[in-house]
Amino acid sequence: MTVGAARPVRAASGGRPPNVLIVMSDEHDPAISSAYGHPFVATPAMERLAAAGARFDAAYCNSPICAPSRASFVTGKHLHRIGVWDHGSLLAPDEPTWAHRLNRLGYETAMIGRMHFNGPDQHHGFQIRAVPDDEPVFGRRWAASTLTPADWDGPLARARKGLRHLDAGPGETDRQIYDDQVVAAAKLYLNRVAVSEKPWAACVGFISPHYPFTVREEYWRRYYPRHADLPETTEEELAVLHPQNRRFREFWGCADAPDEVVARARAGYYGLVSFVDDRLGEIIDHVESLGLVEQTMIVYLSDHGELHGDHGMWCKASFYEQSVRIPMIISWAGHFLEAARLSRVTSLVDLVRTVVDLAGSPSGLDDDLDGTSLVPLLLGEEPDGGGEALSEFTAQMTDRPARMIRRGRYKLNYYWNEPLELYDLESDPRELTNLAALPAAEPIVAELTAAVLHGWDPAEIDMRVRENQAKRRLIVAGGVP
Repeated sequence: MTVGAARPVRAASGGRPPNVLIVMSDEHDPAISSAYGHPFVATPAMERLAAAGARFDAAYCNSPICAPSRASFVTGKHLHRIGVWDHGSLLAPDEPTWAHRLNRLGYETAMIGRMHFNGPDQHHGFQIRAVPDDEPVFGRRWAASTLTPADWDGPLARARKGLRHLDAGPGETDRQIYDDQVVAAAKLYLNRVAVSEKPWAACVGFISPHYPFTVREEYWRRYYPRHADLPETTEEELAVLHPQNRRFREFWGCADAPDEVVARARAGYYGLVSFVDDRLGEIIDHVESLGLVEQTMIVYLSDHGELHGDHGMWCKASFYEQSVRIPMIISWAGHFLEAARLSRVTSLVDLVRTVVDLAGSPSGLDDDLDGTSLVPLLLGEEPDGGGEALSEFTAQMTDRPARMIRRGRYKLNYYWNEPLELYDLESDPRELTNLAALPAAEPIVAELTAAVLHGWDPAEIDMRVRENQAKRRLIVAGGVP
């Protein structure tokens, strides 16, 4: 863990630590954006933020599914430490978040919009909760989630929607209306804190570009029918899918979608990405209009990606790049690197360590965090490169713990009692050739397997997950008020 650089940054900002504004979307594969090189999905706000800051090309979520990923994001800890295994799990109210840590340092903290907090605690340290989560009846939603597929002792469930996951076309959903409400609330919040003498930290949460792939007419027509394309996936690729990914395909029920359904869903997803980018642009415009740019670190990221038909799969929950890699763009005008494209392997827990570091946390008080601070890198005091990211999966769609590690050019996927996967992302960015069984790969397999198992015992994780699921089934069987 790296703690340094808090004091020099504080001095550079006039003796006051920076404000923090994090904008988090839901289910955004960074490759689907012009900021990350997509040829036709336009994201000018992301490009603008990247031009004023640093774009991370190898940033990952710590679990490729909403609630667990967000629990890691707010706590700065890996899943096995906090026990948020799936969508029905509750983050313990006595688990410190980065909001608690910044409150201690004199910040005002705010959560504006989606964060997928389950259970009665809807603040988890954030002093202000402007715009509640998108599913307001949390007791009922949590109860329902405990009954849905996170049951490793029962048969593998299937998602109820099947091909309806891919419903796409022009129109307006409650989720886009919700995201507009989040933008309005964020602007009101910024208006108030613009004249505040104390630093503030706010997380703005959108639900887009999460499916369903229905999007307003203006965004739909940008991509359909002209850019309604199909994934590159081949039958040969599907024939060698790992058993874990076969389970995912069975769960989602989208494997045999007709080409026209797939093309429409992809066009809808592109439109939703542009919709989110426009909302991000509104917020950046407002920060600029209030004269807050030089006082505020702005971050854009997502909780996980979206497979959008690649590898014959949809939604998330896989360790494929489309699902587990995220956009991460960090800007602090006049202080951090500008127009930088960084290869450092990083993840959401590193961002938490970075935020706490910037806030000026005294050395030692936050050593329980799992992340490594990116402040020296962003200040240009460390060379680019290196780093590692860990991601865990213990939710529905499977019956065993799994963990991924990315280090350098290699990614290793560990599935308990099933074959390993090893990919060289430099020579094989589409992850088509599993190197794990090759004799020449033995040294890197041994190194990364030891790293992925360090402090993480799959037998213990399996026992803890099953015990947690059994407790929640008992609770629901008795009725949850």
